[in-house]
Amino acid sequence: GHTGTLDPAATGLLIICIGSATRLSDHLTGMSKEYTGTLRLGLTTHSYDADGTIESESDVPELTQDELAQYLLPYTGTIEQIPPMVSAVKVGGERLHKLARQGKTVERKPRSVTVLNFDLHTWDSPDATFRVECTSGTYVRSLCHDIGQDIGCGGILASLRRTAIGVHRVDNATPLDQLTTIDEVTSKLLPMGEV
Repeated sequence: GHTGTLDPAATGLLIICIGSATRLSDHLTGMSKEYTGTLRLGLTTHSYDADGTIESESDVPELTQDELAQYLLPYTGTIEQIPPMVSAVKVGGERLHKLARQGKTVERKPRSVTVLNFDLHTWDSPDATFRVECTSGTYVRSLCHDIGQDIGCGGILASLRRTAIGVHRVDNATPLDQLTTIDEVTSKLLPMGEV
């Protein structure tokens, strides 16, 4: 069992539980997550990311890095977030992404999420790189979309990498292509108590 879905274009840490350790999945899924990513201003898409169909394009206003950083501030702490239509959230027993593929849009209820840290690293218009630490269930795509709406030019998530789940960091992980034999997998397993 895995411990938290990544969007198809996202990269980074995915913890896999094997055998009796699968009972730890729920505990690991609920841990805070850390991501690095790129916000691209001047675009909106139906999925809030670079994989979606472009809905609008706008000029990006001239902003300094400090000015842009001010737009991130309201998205720290406990916030109400509306999940994107292209997501695994269920409404009326159906996953939103299935409804979106049928061309339907339904009302989504806001959900409380907590953004522990949201730091702007670089700004080279139209792209800004950032690091965000948040609770499980936070949609980083929605953060990018909402910031773009606040600025008035639109924004999408151009890239995303999960760098941590709780205390587990991608720097200590093994790339999937290096796990080609049972012995290689076994040598990388962590004891359940350590996890």
